[in-house]
Amino acid sequence: MRKLFLNDRFVLFIILVNAIIIFIGGFSLNETVRQNLDIADHFITVLFLIELVIKVKEYSFKGFLRSNWNVFDFALIILAVPSLLMFLWGSQMIGLEFLLLFRIIRVFKFFRFIKFIPRIDHIIKGVYRASKASLLILFTFFIFNFTASLLSTYLFRHLSPEFFSNPLISFYSTFKIFTVEGWYEIPDSISDNAGDTVGFFTRLYFVIILFIGGIFGLSLVNSIFVDAMVSDNNEEVEKELKLLHEKLDQMIMQKEK
Repeated sequence: MRKLFLNDRFVLFIILVNAIIIFIGGFSLNETVRQNLDIADHFITVLFLIELVIKVKEYSFKGFLRSNWNVFDFALIILAVPSLLMFLWGSQMIGLEFLLLFRIIRVFKFFRFIKFIPRIDHIIKGVYRASKASLLILFTFFIFNFTASLLSTYLFRHLSPEFFSNPLISFYSTFKIFTVEGWYEIPDSISDNAGDTVGFFTRLYFVIILFIGGIFGLSLVNSIFVDAMVSDNNEEVEKELKLLHEKLDQMIMQKEK
């Protein structure tokens, strides 16, 4: 059993079965099928607990937690334990039914398949580096969205309460405009409730918002993010070119001698 649960392929198979069970459970099913799925789901929770115990015993608790994937798994398994206890002693845990929702979080174990993507560590480091590089521009983008949403709330909350009734809804509507998809629907709905002059300036206002936040803003965020993602590759190429130039200089100097 120890070798079985230390085998990544076996554990990934359990994770796959678990994801399928949760997927099927999302449909409307008769009571018998639902009960069988619940039993299978709780049985998988037990298997994950066995895996946890075996790995902690094999690597020690500190050694086990050295891997970020293990920390991730540990948190998901602990969150699933309350639902298992309710299944075993449900009559003694009345009022804690909300804990059943935590077992659904275990579907995130499916992310462990990412571990086997080639060069995934390199990709994750690139995403982390790109996120840090994009932080300032993202904050600027947030400030612009926040300011535009407040302005839009006071300008259009009476003409279009569906999209601008309060700053929070307005923030979401403004972000929808930034994504470009279907952006014209919002100014058109406002123009339908206003006169020609108001409608013209409303469309002009949203064209400016779209250009600054959607076309220019998001393009800038994407370009910075992508540039930071590939910067590590550029550095490697630069190092290789530098070494190549040094070797060429050495060859030229030897010939001159």
